Amino acid sequence: MDIALSLLVLTVIALVLGAIALLRRGGYRKQAVLMLVLAGVMIVNIAIWTLPGRDGRSLSSEAKKEQAPE
Repeated sequence: MDIALSLLVLTVIALVLGAIALLRRGGYRKQAVLMLVLAGVMIVNIAIWTLPGRDGRSLSSEAKKEQAPE
């Protein structure tokens, strides 16, 4: 689970930087906006998995508990 969340964060950073580069280049506004929308969706996904709920537990911590011992 930690690897997946780390990859999501790195992908968000890459998407935002790529969108900024496309916006500066000009002519690729639609693709840049779509990249920013996708980055926003990924940020919401990360927040859902990592932020604790009312009971103080997050989905990622619960997923770690559910895994079989190695």
